[in-house]
Amino acid sequence: MKKNKFALLIALLVLVSCSSPLHWKLKIEMPRRTAIDLAQFQEIIITNFWVKKQTKDINLSQELIDYFKFSLEKNFKGKIVSKEISFNHDDIFSNQDFWKNLAHSSPRALYFTGVASYGQEIRKAILEERRSDRFESPFKAEKKLAERKFYTLNLDLYLIDSTTGDVIYKREFKESKGYRNPNQTAYFAFFDLIQRVKDKLFRIILGGEKIEERYLISD
Repeated sequence: MKKNKFALLIALLVLVSCSSPLHWKLKIEMPRRTAIDLAQFQEIIITNFWVKKQTKDINLSQELIDYFKFSLEKNFKGKIVSKEISFNHDDIFSNQDFWKNLAHSSPRALYFTGVASYGQEIRKAILEERRSDRFESPFKAEKKLAERKFYTLNLDLYLIDSTTGDVIYKREFKESKGYRNPNQTAYFAFFDLIQRVKDKLFRIILGGEKIEERYLISD
């Protein structure tokens, strides 16, 4: 009787394996689609940024120039330079003639420019302090007033074609982060926030690889 049951089980397993396809889950690298083709430009010109607000102890425009110039040099084959311009009205980024008339050294360049602000604030919140005892306490969790130092970086970025004056890519970034340390400096926090901006931006303009899951099915 036991032999018959065992034989029946083997037969069922064979039947299932024959009727059900096998599948494997794979993780593969797929190229990202980019919003613009940087290869069509011989030069990237990073201008000073229109700063509407900044904290003390940091030159926001210069820090943005230095950071993006360093980061782009590692990923762009052409020339990268910086240029000082004068922002005299709000709609300057849509003024095609302004950008076409700016002097530059290469036949086709990409202007890397924008508007930025960087601020800090102290936020207060009432937090519950949970006990680490193994046994439940009949007393309620203790509440206390806590302070967090928050820094916020706003960046409206414009990439402009020098030959046409057209904005070929625009994006608004708003990054904020809180710190328990009341002595956290604006300079240190800036690099935390601009790193987030760079990661998001470079995925769009430089592409790269992303991991995706695919299934391989075999009959």
